[in-house]
Parts: sequence; structure tokens; C-alpha cells
Amino acid sequence: MNIEVLHIEDCPSWGETGNRLREALDATGFGETTIAYRLLRTSEDAARVPFAGSPTITVDGQDLFPSGGRTADLACRVYMTPTGLAGLPTTEQLIEAIAANGH
Repeated sequence: MNIEVLHIEDCPSWGETGNRLREALDATGFGETTIAYRLLRTSEDAARVPFAGSPTITVDGQDLFPSGGRTADLACRVYMTPTGLAGLPTTEQLIEAIAANGH
């Protein structure tokens, strides 16, 4: 499984996203999985990947939370969580998405 966090420099949420993703991988038995981080510096960088705002988490090149909202804009992403909109998914949402993704 290849996991990547696509983010922009000004995103305040990408670091904590990595922490929660690590917890989710550990909880689902994928603790040995490496998390790669890719800084998107330009709109061209964002257009080359399945970017839907920062942070976007991909598993094997596919958005873990597909929304159909791909963008080349270097902007933050908003996730719907049980407590409302947030800049990153909860650990529980990550665990569910990894499990639903068939990994």
C-alpha cells in the first residue's frame, strides 16, 4: 500500500493529518506502511495528482476521501467530520476509510 499526503506549504493541518494517519495505520494492522509527504508548490504540481485541497490523502494513487472536487488551486481542504467541518479527518474516519478501501 502506497500512502501519500499531498499538501501545500501554508496548510496548518497536514502535520496532524500524518499523525492521525499513523494511528489509523497502526490500528488497522498496517503499522509498517510508510507515509510519504509531497509538497505541492505550483498549480501545475497540483494538476498532476488527484489533489482536492490540502491535505489530500491518497492510497495507491487514489483519494482516500473521493469527493469529485479535484483542483489545481493551492488551497486548503475541508472535511465533514462528526463534529462539523474540519481541516482534516478524524482518526476514526481514517480507520474506516482504510478498511473500506479494501486494505
